[in-house]
Amino acid sequence: MKLLINLKNGVISLANTHKRIKKTLDLTKHLFILTFVVFLGVLACSHQPKQFVAEEPSTRATHRNDSISRLYDPQVAARKASKLDTFFKKLHRFGGFNGTVLVSQYGKIIYKNAFGYGSFFRKDSLTTNTPFQLASVSKQFTAVAIMQLKEKGLIDYDDPVWKHIPSFPYDSSITIRSLLTHRSGIPNYIYALDRIVNKKFPLNNELVVDLFAKHKPGINYLPNQRFNYNNSNYVVLAYIVEKLSGMNFRDYAKKYLFEPSGMSNSFIYDPFNADQVEKAAVGYTPRRNGYWQVPFDHLDGATGDKGVYSTVEDLFKWDMALNSEKLVKFSTLYDAFQPAHTFKFASNRNYGFGWRLQLLDDGSWLTFHTGWWHGFKNYYMHNAKDNSSIICLGNVANHSLGRIRVAQSILYPDKAWYFMKGETLPEELEGE
Repeated sequence: MKLLINLKNGVISLANTHKRIKKTLDLTKHLFILTFVVFLGVLACSHQPKQFVAEEPSTRATHRNDSISRLYDPQVAARKASKLDTFFKKLHRFGGFNGTVLVSQYGKIIYKNAFGYGSFFRKDSLTTNTPFQLASVSKQFTAVAIMQLKEKGLIDYDDPVWKHIPSFPYDSSITIRSLLTHRSGIPNYIYALDRIVNKKFPLNNELVVDLFAKHKPGINYLPNQRFNYNNSNYVVLAYIVEKLSGMNFRDYAKKYLFEPSGMSNSFIYDPFNADQVEKAAVGYTPRRNGYWQVPFDHLDGATGDKGVYSTVEDLFKWDMALNSEKLVKFSTLYDAFQPAHTFKFASNRNYGFGWRLQLLDDGSWLTFHTGWWHGFKNYYMHNAKDNSSIICLGNVANHSLGRIRVAQSILYPDKAWYFMKGETLPEELEGE
């Protein structure tokens, strides 16, 4: 009897063991199928072509910006705003400043205003949403486009230019980095091609490169030997963006620079779309009896070195996009803000990738750029250390923005002695 019971229990136990084994095998089978499906998905994704997709702000950027924003003090900001208002009103009244201004600190706008007319003929008052030609302030947009290509593995800063433009007629030691930092030595297309181009038709980036390849105008100095600010560098860079993205640089900037930043009133001038600048400011040069409107010409067809139209409101959005990793990573942007040159004589100026750099008393670099083209004169300071900016766009090419150091001193009163270089602040701007 015990034998039968034991036998019966053994059969039951064997059956249960079989069920457990079958269940385990089924589970293993399902896990294998799931793992295989996931593997196929990863494999498929890895073979997708690289897409130019704007990134969302990283958690790191959000924490950083939240931390900086806590430094904002409304009372201190109000005092600074009052001084800035006094300064810019006097600059408009007595210094000839005609334009718009926006100043931010700790990621918040503390002052903005508009002074004068967009067009002296129409007598239309400027607003902070009036587009201005940014002139050479445009170069930073080209630099960021190159950085985006770098992040996607499509270029390396030390690639020779001929790798991406086989017809490039100059020394093979000229790299993308040489162009970014103005060390290439190639001639300035504005002057080198002056007697060659048909001035009845607008230039474009491809035509500039083709004319260089065909006529081979002489270089200015041996490549990578010294700094020489040169618009050709950024036209060539914009053409490289066009080749690698398969898009016109105007379209690329709209889709991958302006739109991700929320810059709805920004564009790159198109000589075949005159309506584009209908509501934009007009550029002027002062004359003894008034102002002379500077006309467009064939040079306005080339992009990358100039041509971006934007507003102070949009440039603030651009400033915050740079501070939020919406466009490129902080680590990528860090390279752009490093001085690329060692000057023989002491100087407080240097250049990175599309930005000029000003050496501060603590050894850090303040990032900025100026612009001057067809009557427009601009200044844009971007300080990533505390998410601050000074943005001044002017449409009268005079010397008013030579006083921008006063605005710097108001924003950073502890460094006023440094910015003013021995000058004293106007009495009404001193103290609290």
